[in-house]
Amino acid sequence: MKFPKPHTLKQIAQLIDCSFVGHEEFPVLGMNEIHVVESGDIVFVDHPKYYDKALASKASIVLINKDVACPEGKALLISDDPFRDFNKLAEHFKPFKTSNSLIAESAIIGKNTIIQPNCFIGNNVVIGDNCTIHSNVSIYDGTVIGDHVTIHAGAVLGANAFYYKNRPEGFDRLKSSGSILIKDHVDIGAACTIDRGVTGNTTIGKGSKLDNQIQIGHDTVIGEKCLIASQVGIAGCVVIEDEVTIWGQVGISSGVTIGKKAVLLAQAGVSKSLEGGKSYFGTPAEDTRKKYKELASIRQLPQTLELLKTIK
Repeated sequence: MKFPKPHTLKQIAQLIDCSFVGHEEFPVLGMNEIHVVESGDIVFVDHPKYYDKALASKASIVLINKDVACPEGKALLISDDPFRDFNKLAEHFKPFKTSNSLIAESAIIGKNTIIQPNCFIGNNVVIGDNCTIHSNVSIYDGTVIGDHVTIHAGAVLGANAFYYKNRPEGFDRLKSSGSILIKDHVDIGAACTIDRGVTGNTTIGKGSKLDNQIQIGHDTVIGEKCLIASQVGIAGCVVIEDEVTIWGQVGISSGVTIGKKAVLLAQAGVSKSLEGGKSYFGTPAEDTRKKYKELASIRQLPQTLELLKTIK
């Protein structure tokens, strides 16, 4: 997320009431999670396990809970609770705005686009030309939708990321200040849910088709011409490359990459990145031919055991 205008390191430190390391006029352009961070951005880190990764990232400013050596060309914001202060910045620069109508005045609707009854179109939503938005669809603030897109009844675009910190008093949610980008010629089935990015975009690529009842987590990027069947669950920060086919009830854990033209067969469980151009099956998902050979071997176990008994 980029700020409306550049701020100084001192100004940001004053906003969250923390100390800083670096020149007070050091420019701050925005804030982002580590996987989408750019030069000029703030990234936060609150666990020693990830200090080095944050300090070596593209971020120019690191919001951190320990006074560490500051890398050359960077600045630090020293906070006793970086998670809390990252939320403060999200609230300051992108506060929640209420809408008093089903279609916000700031929404932009393209030519020949049809909005069916009982839809909610939030603030600063952009919908392109020749789209059809069926009844009871909710499109949260800032979502951008291309041309020739169809969204079926009951879909929800832009709910919060499922991202929490476990505190003694309960779970604390990381506030979502990102958005959703739906490119041209995408179809989204009934009752699909697509979460907004934490600071960046959740993206559905050109020509991809989603069946009914699919969940897509925050900051996930789906490539072009992908086919995703019903009841698939995709966690946050997943990258699905072009022309991937995912069949029903597949589950994909966060942070993995599915290579171009991969095929995930029904009920596969994906916990690691998978190479493109292959078919996968099972939990954990593995090459289909290998998995089927394993299953065939298991079926033969009773016969093998009986044979061993006769040998004895």
